[in-house]
Amino acid sequence: MAEPDKHLQQLGLVLIGRNEGDRLRLCLESIPNGVGGAVYVDSGSTDGSVALAEAHGVSVVKLDLSRPFTAARARNEGFEHLLREHPDLSRVQFVDGDCSLVDGWLLEASQLLDANPDWVAVCGWRRERYPESSVYNRWCDLEWTQVPVGDVGDVGFGGEVMIRVESFRAVGGYDASIIAAEDSELSERLRRSCGPVIRVDRVMSHHDAAIHSIRQWWSRCVRSGHAYAEVSERHRGSGMFRRHVRSLVLWGAVLPGLALLSLLLAPVGVLLVLGLYGLQIGRIALSMDPERFSFQHRVLWGIGCLVWQVPKMQGLLQYRRNRRRGIRQQIIEYK
Repeated sequence: MAEPDKHLQQLGLVLIGRNEGDRLRLCLESIPNGVGGAVYVDSGSTDGSVALAEAHGVSVVKLDLSRPFTAARARNEGFEHLLREHPDLSRVQFVDGDCSLVDGWLLEASQLLDANPDWVAVCGWRRERYPESSVYNRWCDLEWTQVPVGDVGDVGFGGEVMIRVESFRAVGGYDASIIAAEDSELSERLRRSCGPVIRVDRVMSHHDAAIHSIRQWWSRCVRSGHAYAEVSERHRGSGMFRRHVRSLVLWGAVLPGLALLSLLLAPVGVLLVLGLYGLQIGRIALSMDPERFSFQHRVLWGIGCLVWQVPKMQGLLQYRRNRRRGIRQQIIEYK
């Protein structure tokens, strides 16, 4: 037991959340004994989240909500608080409050960083806790798992990742001004400045998206489109998210526009546009590993990738309009 204890003692956790209720309880209960420290950053909960975290022996940071809130800012403040209390930690696991860690992940990830000193961060698979409860939750589960293992590339990591303290400090942590995709943006800076960021073939956490309406999903997609536009603008030289932006412009604006124009001028053109969508859905489905994904889920993911480019395009336009007017976009919430 000495070796596992040593690994966990070098590790701290930063949890963030607001009004996560039972999801936060599961998150707190997933923290194993023996970790070097844990901090929960709360952004104005009214459901007893702060008391729940304190009851689990976790240090609490209450964000000053007079300043603009972002998840990135919450993680940064949690990191600074954690390291003030535990300055000898060598790595930090970030966790969203609507997620719970899978048993054994912290130890395995910590050991992987020790065994691969050139890696600066490691993540695994995030899985939906209730993928069958709605088609939107299923889309989330497919989103988490369709990316490849190995170098995370410009997809980056999500809310759950283990990062070396020295690397996190070297790049200045998260960019607190970014309202979404702040994790992918940090991943890109880590990869370019410090070394490899790796995704391993291992379930890391269970997430509860709790999306049960098209309104929630639409808002989530608008947020994604805003994130693609903002982060690609900031990393114009590296080309980060450039292909995502091109894709949503094509499938979320150009082709729908052609379809509408065809209705007025040449209705047969609508069939041609629909045919292009069908071919693209098939291409996406065939590109996915049939051993990991059923045919039904591959087709469902292909449909989602195209249909939801329209609200993502809305998010891109929203970012560019705000940028021209000098307006700072507040966070876009879907829960």
